[in-house]
Amino acid sequence: MLNQKLMERDLAVLWHPCTQMQDHESLPLIPIRRGRGVWLEDMEGKQYLDAISSWWVNLFGHNNPQITAAVKHQLDELEHVMLAGFSHQPAIELAEALVRVTPEGLQRVFYADNGS
Repeated sequence: MLNQKLMERDLAVLWHPCTQMQDHESLPLIPIRRGRGVWLEDMEGKQYLDAISSWWVNLFGHNNPQITAAVKHQLDELEHVMLAGFSHQPAIELAEALVRVTPEGLQRVFYADNGS
């Protein structure tokens, strides 16, 4: 029942990117509680192989201890600041590293997300 209740709440308030929402009239959404390695677990304990993961998960798995520790450390320092009139050392260091590995003439980095 936990999956069903969350699915109903979700469909009442969310649009999902890259999804034909009408499909969910016959195909249920799967509310996920946690992930570990390549596995996802729903609210009722059923496991699913995460074959469509994103971000770093597709390479390193869910709950990777090294990535989790690095994210927690960063959150203790600075969780977010917009680059509109501000800057911060991690953004500068990543941009410098990216410029070092790009072809000659590409001297700057523009950070953006995928909009979803």
